[in-house]
Amino acid sequence: MTSSLNRRQLIQLGTFGLGAMSASASTAIARTGGFTHGVASGEPRQDSVLLWTRHVGNGDTKLVAEMSQNADFSSAKTVGEVIASASRDHIAKITVKELTPNTWYYFRFIAPDGLKSTTGRTRTLPHGETEKFNLGVFGCSNLPFGYFNAYAHAAQRDDLDLIIHTGDYLYEYPIGTYPSKDGAVAGRIIHPAHEMVQLADYRLRYAAYRSDPDLQRIHQLYPMIAMWDDHEFANDAYKDGAQNHQPDTEGDWQVRKRIAEQVYREWMPVSDHDATDPLWSQYEIGDLATLFVTESRIGARSKQPELDTALKGQSDMKTALTTFRDGEWQDPMRTMLGEVQEAWLAEAMTKSRTAGTKWQVLSQQCLMGELRQPQEAQNWVSDNAPAYAKARIAVGALAAEIGLPLNFDSWDGYPQARKRLLEAAQEADADLIVLSGDSHNAWAFNLDTEHGPAGVEFGGHSVTSPGFEAYTLGIDPAVVAQAVTKTNDKLQWAETGSRGYMTVSLTPEKATSTWHFLDTIRTKSTVMKSSTSHSVMRGARTLTV
Repeated sequence: MTSSLNRRQLIQLGTFGLGAMSASASTAIARTGGFTHGVASGEPRQDSVLLWTRHVGNGDTKLVAEMSQNADFSSAKTVGEVIASASRDHIAKITVKELTPNTWYYFRFIAPDGLKSTTGRTRTLPHGETEKFNLGVFGCSNLPFGYFNAYAHAAQRDDLDLIIHTGDYLYEYPIGTYPSKDGAVAGRIIHPAHEMVQLADYRLRYAAYRSDPDLQRIHQLYPMIAMWDDHEFANDAYKDGAQNHQPDTEGDWQVRKRIAEQVYREWMPVSDHDATDPLWSQYEIGDLATLFVTESRIGARSKQPELDTALKGQSDMKTALTTFRDGEWQDPMRTMLGEVQEAWLAEAMTKSRTAGTKWQVLSQQCLMGELRQPQEAQNWVSDNAPAYAKARIAVGALAAEIGLPLNFDSWDGYPQARKRLLEAAQEADADLIVLSGDSHNAWAFNLDTEHGPAGVEFGGHSVTSPGFEAYTLGIDPAVVAQAVTKTNDKLQWAETGSRGYMTVSLTPEKATSTWHFLDTIRTKSTVMKSSTSHSVMRGARTLTV
């Protein structure tokens, strides 16, 4: 079945023959053996795709993988055998090759006893002339904060081609930390109860998240291209450490980092990785777009600069901040991607543009646009707020006055690295679209350098993790968004009070991001509160007004 067929008809045809997710999910969650967590697919190319499942048996289990272009598997073909290995938490993954470009497939796994997995659906990427392609973009999905209604809404649609997850697929914290016990939604249980640090901890946490029926459903229906951010490891991770890693009590960071990456590659529909393999990748969506997926956490990132360190022991805060601004903050040696990955991306953008590909799409983790704190934020803190909160807002206001950003964990903390990337896009004559997550809020940015426009950024809001609304209680989110937009001239639009996801629709002449805002995450619902769209025309490299 090629993409030229009406997929709405396919949805109506017995939900692709996939069965009711609520029933299959509840069975999987209760199951201690057999296929426990559904199926998934990822990393599609023109002629291949990776298939994933988990089967718990007595030791290793050899599974047969089947694919078909028909939902009833009347044209089923065995595409390989794969071991669900006990040493890898009973995960089975297989990359199927020699597939037809731009084609939808059904797939399933069969155990030695004849038990069949849930049926999944996936697709290959188009080759050659491509008129339209739709991306569903998700990030920052914290299970205890609420229901994954964003996944549920997207799974009901018939017009998506590929899912991108920009990171923070799960969170490392113990129960009661983020969110607090009072802030957690009843019944949204994670395991283990403590912070994930050891191998078993990470595996249990993924198992808890992947038991969610809405997350299982989106994996079942669409291929996903994913890259971790920090919380798959620990908060504010960088190459040599993390804010939320304490070596004295949690051991060596390099060991924790290796464990976290291992389990990510076990539980996610992503390729296994050799130490010599790059962490980054690219995908060709016909002649329409090259999708670059970069890694900006554990491979090469320098430690985030810290205002607290710059101000420690200083009596004149303004002078201290100015010294910090002109020194450490602007250090060209500080990096997000590292020298090798920067060079790869620059060359790859040039090759994509030279090949005549319309759009150069960069899927990465942290916000790239410049963002400073509004001075009005000093009025948003309640009188009974903790003293440290008031002091932080006051420092943020002073920092903004002299040109320092709000968040040093984003690209704002690495201005010279950002400049290098954007100048590389300009030198490549790229039509650059940056996709980002991490911030929990929705943004539309123009990106530029001193040489002119460099591209646009569609910043995705979170599936459940709280945005500015959690820290500006009692203040209308529209007031917050207006103040942030007014303060930052490259920011064209913002929404800081709702959860959801983005759809990015690519055509040869226009790229449009639509931000979907859910009515609630506190109960199961796919009701949408609103949506907003912004576009960029090919060649303009600035958002359409």
